[in-house]
This record gives sequence, C-alpha cells and structure tokens, in this order.
Amino acid sequence: MKYFFLMVMAILCTVLFTGCTDAFVGKLESYGDSARVTCYSGTKLIFDDCSTGKIASEANSDGYFFRSKATGRNVEVSGNCVIAYNQECPEKAITLPTP
Repeated sequence: MKYFFLMVMAILCTVLFTGCTDAFVGKLESYGDSARVTCYSGTKLIFDDCSTGKIASEANSDGYFFRSKATGRNVEVSGNCVIAYNQECPEKAITLPTP
C-alpha cells in the first residue's frame, strides 16, 4: 500500500509540475485570494471593485460573479473586464448603485 501511494504521488507530481505553464501554476497559487475587477466601456472606467475571494465564471456565460469587498453584495459583471489577483483595492470603489 505504501509503495502504491508513493507511485501515485510521484506520477501526480510529475504531471503537475512538468506539464503546467507558469500561468496555470499562478492560477492555482492564487485560488481563493481576492482580486481587483475593473470593467471598461470603451476607454471609460465604469466599474472598479475588489472581491472577498475567488472570482467565478459559468461555462455558458461571458460574465463573472463574486462578492464585493466594498458592499458585501454578490456582483455579476460582463463585458470588457480585467481581473487581477493580489492587487491593491481602490480607495473608493466604483460599484453598482445601492437600491
């Protein structure tokens, strides 16, 4: 059993560390970290906020969803958005209007 476990770990490590690009490894390392989301309409900044954790996307959607660090609400965005992990949050977030 010990031999089998060591073989599985060796194969897993080989696959993970030899076939991965640095971008894929970076994505794994930032899993669960907050991220800064900035969205643009043309060249105008229309949304700038940070998430409390991982930003998710659905398979059949062009958007993203996350919980806003500024408002505590769930937010969905789509369009021309840039997601940058481990970035400083803006002092004053540009977010959706509060109802």
